[in-house]
Order: sequence, then C-alpha cells, then structure tokens
Amino acid sequence: MSVSKEILSCGLHSILLQVRDLGLGYDSDETILFKYCSGTCPRARSNHDLTLTNLLLTGLLSSPVPGELWHNAPCCRPTHHEDVAFLDNAHRWHKVEKLSAAGCSCVG
Repeated sequence: MSVSKEILSCGLHSILLQVRDLGLGYDSDETILFKYCSGTCPRARSNHDLTLTNLLLTGLLSSPVPGELWHNAPCCRPTHHEDVAFLDNAHRWHKVEKLSAAGCSCVG
C-alpha cells in the first residue's frame, strides 16, 4: 500500500487558539480563530529569474553574501487582513488590527 503526499496549493487555513498564545502580550483566556496562509505556489520563471541565473553563472554578478538571500520564487502570503476583537482577563476590550489573514495569493 503506497501513501501519496498531497501537495496543497496556496490557501487560507485556520486554527483555534487562546489570545495569550499569539505572543502579543495580552492576558486573555478567550479563544479566537486565527487565519493564516499556507501552501505551495507554482514556480514560474520570469525573464528576471532567467537573467539573474545567467548573470550568476557567467560571473557577472557575485553570489549573495551569507545571510543575504535572493528570492526568485513566489510564496503564499496574505493579500487581505481582518481585525480581531477580544476581552482580556481584566474585562477590557481590545481590537488588534490586521491580525488574521482574510485572503491569500501567491506573491512574487
């Protein structure tokens, strides 16, 4: 029996978690639905990517120094965000702007 690994394309995913687990310093037992983007993006090589590769191979452009990366593939990122409101343990309302993803797309 073979197990196939399904490759998920870029899309919106969600997880239920407590506000305190966000790492933003709020003391709240409330649970929220945090939405995020995850998945693969098709690797389409643009003329820029082809030229960059050629310049590196011919030595006309030196390789990036350690810690400096060139990104030449699209990545799955939020295109829209939504605010999240919650009550903390001292009974105060908080609104965190642009906390959760509302839409995803391959960017780059």
